[in-house]
Formats: sequence, C-alpha cells, structure tokens
Amino acid sequence: MIRELSPERVAEAPDAIVIDVREYPEYAAGNIAKSRLVPLSTLKRAAENWDRNENYIFVCKVGERSLRAAEQMSALGFANVANLTGGIDAWKAQGLPLDRLETKVWSLERQVRAGAGSLVLITAILGLTVWKWFFAGTIFVGAGLTFSGITNYCGMAMLLAKMPWNKPRAVPVAKPSEAAPALR
Repeated sequence: MIRELSPERVAEAPDAIVIDVREYPEYAAGNIAKSRLVPLSTLKRAAENWDRNENYIFVCKVGERSLRAAEQMSALGFANVANLTGGIDAWKAQGLPLDRLETKVWSLERQVRAGAGSLVLITAILGLTVWKWFFAGTIFVGAGLTFSGITNYCGMAMLLAKMPWNKPRAVPVAKPSEAAPALR
C-alpha cells in the first residue's frame, strides 16, 4: 500500500529518502532541499541496489508521476514507499522552501510550446508559399497537441527531455551503484 503524505509530514521526515522523479529542468526550477533527482524513466535501473527496507518518499510536480514511481517500487519489493500528495505544487502552496539550481534551461512546458509553435508557423508558411502538402505538418502538430491534452502524455516533452541541454550539470543524481544511505 502506498502512503500519501502531506507536505508537512514530508518536511518532518528527516530519515526518509526523498526521490524527485521529475526531469532536470523541473528539478532545477525548484526542489526539496534533501531530495535527489531520479527521473521516472530511469527509476527502476537506479533503484536496483537500493535498500528495500528504507523509507522512500517520491515527489513530482502534482503527485501523479511520483505515485506511479511509488507503485513501481512497491511492486519491486520496496516495503516503505510514500507519495507527496499534491507534489511540489502542494509543497509551494504550504509556503515550504525550495532549492533552485542556477540554470538557463527553459521548463519542458515552455520548450514544447516554443517547439510546437515554431513547427506550426514554419509548416504553415511553407504550405502557403512552397507546397500545399507542408500543411500536413501543421495538422500533425495540432493532432499531437490534442492527443497530449486528452491523454496527459506528451511525446514532444519526452523527446525534449532527452536532449543534451536538459541533462543535469553538477546536480546530485542517484546512480544505480549508489546504496540508499548515500542518497541522503
């Protein structure tokens, strides 16, 4: 069973290992001081050598990805997993402090808006001036944005998260070879 913890309970849990499952740009923009960055896409691999009896609290923006992370870890035999209810948004709403990393990386949401907008603009201009079939690109981007809005899954964001400028620079990232106590 996954425990749901309020921001106050997380702040009062000094022995828990807090794992932030967001991507680097989100983490850099604001993170809980004692947390460690382990993006959800790398979690299973990173957790291979962790102590399954430690207390882990998973964190994301609103609590959805971190709940998935907690469920994955519970299924892998981790005994004490919890989710920060409401995520970093709830943490901020309670006025609790966040650390920020110096970064010039745009948020993934901003990168998606800029990328999708640019693709629509370019394909529309090319469709008007060069060849009408360039409008297919405009339709493709619009369909992708609609799909993203309905399913809450954004392929463009997942692709952008893998780009080199969205990778951590001098940020504590849990590696598969690290044992759980080293994550504190």
